[in-house]
Amino acid sequence: MSEKEVYITVLLILAVTVLPRFLPFIVFPEGKKPPKFLSTLGTTLPYAVIGALVVYCFKGVSVTAYPHGIPELIALAVIVVLHMWRHNTLLSMAAGTVAYMLLVQFVFV
Repeated sequence: MSEKEVYITVLLILAVTVLPRFLPFIVFPEGKKPPKFLSTLGTTLPYAVIGALVVYCFKGVSVTAYPHGIPELIALAVIVVLHMWRHNTLLSMAAGTVAYMLLVQFVFV
């Protein structure tokens, strides 16, 4: 790869990374409200993404074969209980991941 191609590649990566972050501020400057459908997407999409991730995480779980989805359900319970108690998404996800990994590595071997 030539030096010119490297510079072009870096500039394209920079544009693709930075442009989506600045675009809303360019299109909707201070004082101009975005359309209602964009505001609705901003409030509903995070929940839809989390729902899709939950479905993706549980799609390969077999309840007919050992360990019958028990580690996944325990990890889910850890996540739900911690989130209801502390309202901290990062803590809930990290603790659920650690609980799942400990269960599948040491308990359900």
